[in-house]
Amino acid sequence: MDIAAYLVELQALANPAKAAEMLAYHKAERPYLGIPVPDIETLTDRWRADLSLDDRLTLAADLWQTNIHEARVAAAKLLTQARIRPDDAAWALIQSWVPDFDAWAIADHASIAGQKRLVAAPSRIDAVEAWVQSPHMWTRRAAFVMTLPWTKQNFPKPQDLAVRGRVLGWCAALADDRDWFIQKAIGWWLRDLSKHDPDRTRAFLAEHGARLSPFARKEAARQLPEAKA
Repeated sequence: MDIAAYLVELQALANPAKAAEMLAYHKAERPYLGIPVPDIETLTDRWRADLSLDDRLTLAADLWQTNIHEARVAAAKLLTQARIRPDDAAWALIQSWVPDFDAWAIADHASIAGQKRLVAAPSRIDAVEAWVQSPHMWTRRAAFVMTLPWTKQNFPKPQDLAVRGRVLGWCAALADDRDWFIQKAIGWWLRDLSKHDPDRTRAFLAEHGARLSPFARKEAARQLPEAKA
């Protein structure tokens, strides 16, 4: 399929002044168009409705390869959907993007697409677990962002509790990792867990909290009932 027409639609929304601000903010050297995310979503909602799954996968792959910030966001948005059947190709494409992560915004948009595919098939956690030992910081971080849905269940099933336990093991394994983004990701994961499973969060902090950086430890405990009292 011809990606050019889709890039024309994106470029029609470009705001050069905003693009310069985004480059300074995201600090990743790539082209920016200066388009707000809601405007990108308006386009991708229409594209997703008009395209077959195969064409959507092709377009997402081609948009990602442009390295344009908004095109990569659009690529992720094309695959951010709870039901994609079959979805093995979508999961494979999202995994192929992970080594390219180099800034939080693109990483987060792609990771949200990844969350949907993990929830659809939790056995894929096995692949994610390998990321925890990656030398690429953004890959390590993606392991936590993509598994955030398992922090949110009020009534988790046994298999959900098993996933929680595995990710808490990753948190423990990387508690001494002093990269700011990793500490932030661990604190974020534990903070979200604390809203639904405060006892498990307290137990983790009692055992491993001293190994976290102070700001990550504070973030992890911020939503515990005693912290809000």
